[in-house]
Amino acid sequence: MWETMRRLNAEGEFTVRDVWLVMGPEAPISRPRDYMEGLERAGYIKRSDAPRKSGQPVMFHLARDIGVEAPRVRRNGTELPPPGREQLWRTLKILGDFTAAELADAASTPASPIKRTTAEEYCHYLKQAGYLGITREGSPGIATRYRLIPSRWSGPKAPMIQRTKNLFDPNRGEVVYQHVTHTEGGEA
Repeated sequence: MWETMRRLNAEGEFTVRDVWLVMGPEAPISRPRDYMEGLERAGYIKRSDAPRKSGQPVMFHLARDIGVEAPRVRRNGTELPPPGREQLWRTLKILGDFTAAELADAASTPASPIKRTTAEEYCHYLKQAGYLGITREGSPGIATRYRLIPSRWSGPKAPMIQRTKNLFDPNRGEVVYQHVTHTEGGEA
């Protein structure tokens, strides 16, 4: 939606309906309306000062364009902390060699702490997809050490573990790892 608003803003002002029409008819109009309400309260967009007649839609324009990364705001305008996996993704490039616990500690902030188990799961999926190499195998009492494979850095957006347990890379626009569920009697 943010990308749409930036594009429409370059052409002039825009309405909630303008943004909704780009999303497609299957999306509820409440989705852009709620997001735009949060953006307005946070000061990212502003209502047009131009007088309008009753029944005319409210026109908006960008008041603060922060670039391609969409602002993460609640409907009341408060900013959301960055998602934990985004913090992990950015941090693992900086660390070089790390364990999942070291990654969780380094990526945590007071506003957004990250659990060791979250980092372990993320490292597992990144390893399965070929993003991470193992520099030291784990054993009882000794944690596995990982390192980002430089050629696999695909961009600033964190690969996402989907509900289906696949790993999707938004920088490449594709699923880079598909989890195979093993069931009794073979694979399903």
